[in-house]
Amino acid sequence: MSKATDADEQQEQRTPQHQPRQPGLQSEMDPPPISVPAHYQGSGKLDGRRALITGGDSGIGRAVAVLFAMEGADVAIVYLDEHEDADETVGMVEEHGRRCVPIGCDLKEEEHCHTAVRRAIDGIGGLDVLVNHAGEQHPRDRFEDITAHQLERTFRTNVYSMFFLTQAAMPHLGEGSSIVNTTSVTAYQGNPSMIDYSATNGAIVSFTRALSGQLAERNIRVNAVAPGPVWTPLIPATFTAEKVADFGDHVPLGRAGQPSEIAPCYVFLASEDSSYMSGQVLHPNGGAVVGG
Repeated sequence: MSKATDADEQQEQRTPQHQPRQPGLQSEMDPPPISVPAHYQGSGKLDGRRALITGGDSGIGRAVAVLFAMEGADVAIVYLDEHEDADETVGMVEEHGRRCVPIGCDLKEEEHCHTAVRRAIDGIGGLDVLVNHAGEQHPRDRFEDITAHQLERTFRTNVYSMFFLTQAAMPHLGEGSSIVNTTSVTAYQGNPSMIDYSATNGAIVSFTRALSGQLAERNIRVNAVAPGPVWTPLIPATFTAEKVADFGDHVPLGRAGQPSEIAPCYVFLASEDSSYMSGQVLHPNGGAVVGG
């Protein structure tokens, strides 16, 4: 008989819950997501590196920030207005002796993306790794109910911000730098209730592949991670309490993933361990087999 993991046990303990706003708050989740893998030991994979992580206040973004710190990196985290969650992330990073600069702003606007990069450079002294992770989603049962406002908002948060922030970061990224984008399993499988969100993630895959080709001659690698269902604040902020209770049960491994199980993918893609990879997507999704 296989031994139950912390993630398995947490799945069984999860209570129905809903948050009335996006982005959601990790501080209000029960049980809270697991940010750090059990017994994780940093080994200096990112010593001296400086990383900017959007959506870094909670969920996968928080886990990435903490693991980067454990591997020797200073980080700046961008978030919308979840100040309490961001402060918690700062404390977790600083526990590992690294700097963490919190930057609250709305990345849907181009000028805010340039401001975020400037504040990150001022706070951590440069930039070697860019993690584009911020995103939002709004389910609709009928395709006709996706309004022009929702369509533009979802694309601005998930795609436009990625363009704007990467453009702002480019003058500061040198040879050997790495860009890691977050897409989703929905880019490959689609989600009938989140068609606009699925479309943005397909765009992110294409963006990753195309940009990697252009930046290869500068020795800047561009890759992506496509998580499946993961227990983050976006889930209770998106779905009804009833759907949250069994969220993730449909995948082959039978449960939602934890941020702690996704973040090592970002460490790998940001470090020299993946020095011969660019334009690729990793798939931590609970066992779903996807093409592409």
